Amino acid sequence: MEVEFIRYLEISKRNQMHSMKHNYWGGKPISPIPLSDSMTITQLVDEVFDGMGYNAKRLAEACHLFKTMIDDNSTICLTLAGAMTPVGMGGGIIKMIEKGFIDWIVTTGANTYHDLHFAYELPVHQGDYTADDNELAEHDVVRIYDVYIDMQRTLIAQDKIIQTLTMEAVKRKKFPEKYSTAYYYKILGDGVLETSKAPERSFVASASKLDVPVFVPSFADSSVGMGTSYLPIMANAGSTSGQLDPKTFIDPSPTMDVLESAAIVHDSMLNDIPRGVLEVAGGVPKNFLQQTGPMISQIIGMECPGENYVVQVTVDRPDVGGLSGATINEGKSWGKIPKAGEGNVIPYIDATVGVPIIFAYALENCKPRKPRKLGVKLPRITQELIEAAKKNFGK
Repeated sequence: MEVEFIRYLEISKRNQMHSMKHNYWGGKPISPIPLSDSMTITQLVDEVFDGMGYNAKRLAEACHLFKTMIDDNSTICLTLAGAMTPVGMGGGIIKMIEKGFIDWIVTTGANTYHDLHFAYELPVHQGDYTADDNELAEHDVVRIYDVYIDMQRTLIAQDKIIQTLTMEAVKRKKFPEKYSTAYYYKILGDGVLETSKAPERSFVASASKLDVPVFVPSFADSSVGMGTSYLPIMANAGSTSGQLDPKTFIDPSPTMDVLESAAIVHDSMLNDIPRGVLEVAGGVPKNFLQQTGPMISQIIGMECPGENYVVQVTVDRPDVGGLSGATINEGKSWGKIPKAGEGNVIPYIDATVGVPIIFAYALENCKPRKPRKLGVKLPRITQELIEAAKKNFGK
């Protein structure tokens, strides 16, 4: 019995030393969640989610990291994939813009298109995801999962509004020979501010008002791209030559998009400003933002370690090769982040649940920041990037 007891003590001592070496028990003890009937968002995140595991813990880490980006005075980009605005996500984005928590945006054309419905008070309603789509089509109802949009009163009406605003800008000669999608959306946003009933309900209008650049690198892949592509035909409908006037083409330059987005990163580097990004899902917006580092380092040849802070809210898996599921740490090998395992977190959670909580946490815990107004600075900082690239050429 004594021999067994001594052996037990020796094993316990070895286990204790092993545990101390690896500090397995350094984490916060988990307890039953302390819910109360008067909790704030901050208490929910800090006292409940942060004390749990799985994606509740990751969501708490995301809230804290987004707060760190803001407190660290980082240049912050929001990337927005899919179609988040039809379910009302634009309201949170507007508040983040107004508080100075978002400095620039990369998104899909779908998000900008559906965002404008709210400014013009066009019908967008909750629907039934189990509905008969044949029946919906017969009644001109367009379905996005459980959201209903009216074909005539919303989509076609929106197309005409965008075409009218864009054509008016063409007539006023607002478009230079070369311009980016950020420039186009600044012009469109100005038009929304002037003509809509409720511009305060559009993040495109709010971004235009506060000079927050909105890049749409997949411009052609949207109703905005489809509608503006038809403008030359409309403008030249009475022409007998059969030729379209190139002055009526709305053709944002991919080159300008790449240069201007890289210029924002380059300018932050020059001024020793950290950079952060909140990625809502993934897709083209995610990659377009994350390619700014490789653009500067791999293509131009100037050292750029990538984004300092990255939060991605997604439900996609990394093992199927899709970009939306590609982990942030994977970006280290591409030069998209400075160090794998630091300054980044991925809550695997529906963005319509996770992102509003991240936004609300920031509102409760962060002081408003002075807007950077990067849209006004884009011509200057883009030229600075071009001059730096010229000097570096051939090195």
